[in-house]
Amino acid sequence: MKTTGYAARAADTPLAPFAFERRDLRPEDVAIEILYCGVCHSDLHQARNDWGGSEYPLVPGHEIVGRVTAVGDTVTRHKVGDAVAVGCMVDSCLHCDQCHKGEEQLCRHGFTGTYNSHDRITGEATQGGYSGHVVVREEFVLRVPAALDLARAAPLLCAGITTWSPLRTWNVGPGSRVGVIGLGGLGHMAVKLAAGLGAHVTVLSRTTDKQADAIALGADRLLASTDAEAMAAAASSFDLIIDTIPVRHDVSPYIQLLDNDATLVIVGQLGLIEEQSTIPLLMGRRRLSGSPIGGIAETQEMLDFCARMNILPECEMIRMDEINHAFDRMERADVRYRFVIDMATLAG
Repeated sequence: MKTTGYAARAADTPLAPFAFERRDLRPEDVAIEILYCGVCHSDLHQARNDWGGSEYPLVPGHEIVGRVTAVGDTVTRHKVGDAVAVGCMVDSCLHCDQCHKGEEQLCRHGFTGTYNSHDRITGEATQGGYSGHVVVREEFVLRVPAALDLARAAPLLCAGITTWSPLRTWNVGPGSRVGVIGLGGLGHMAVKLAAGLGAHVTVLSRTTDKQADAIALGADRLLASTDAEAMAAAASSFDLIIDTIPVRHDVSPYIQLLDNDATLVIVGQLGLIEEQSTIPLLMGRRRLSGSPIGGIAETQEMLDFCARMNILPECEMIRMDEINHAFDRMERADVRYRFVIDMATLAG
């Protein structure tokens, strides 16, 4: 299947139009016309090879919403015309203990990424959602509930599930005390989802500048991390803190905010963290953890929850040919809170 998209051809070149072939349908495959694709910080990092390992040409995009255009002979979960979504992975071994318990993102053999990865059968490069069409194994295609606005749902497939998974892992519910560090694409979804689960939510930010935004998104308060007196008063007052900051930073001031047996989970940064003292961890049986995306069943659970609770990301719609400008703005944190590409503009 011939399709077009926008690709990075090198780490130091802007994204540009790119024609390429999608694979023919296998019996278990679903072909999807892409209607909307979210723009994630990971897309920027991968396009510019900030983490190493990027292979070019590279079509980013792993927050995909579209409609089914064809299905393979053995497909039973989806039919032509269905509204569907695809997140950060398009395959896994499906046989290991992790896959069997619905944790495909932790597959012992590694999951197949939606882009900058390799097909498990042919070895060809996978290409992402900044394109007209995609072909995905049916087990990794998600159902979009009718109540969700397709134009705003795409960021749920990464920003949504990345923050939903730790909320579920650490059993957040009514009365839970949740802190969210950072109020960007991930952070604003963490606030909305935690509030939707009934938690008391505090946004942690360097200043109080975002207080009104935090409250509007569903937070109960904002705590300025530069306010020493307020930070001291908040010691041992959180059950879970979700750290969404995407760059290297010191987490030690936030460890002090954890109650006994509480957890700070990193979801935003890849790479080294600052050296930490083990004393607050040992003395309070506190945990410093990390969390990737969730599994397929958990992602579907999140989509269904958002439909019931009317939770959607705050989005700014852009044209496909505005992607390089969007990348520049995203680097300056000049977006509230997630860009979404209207893929109808791809051909225009």
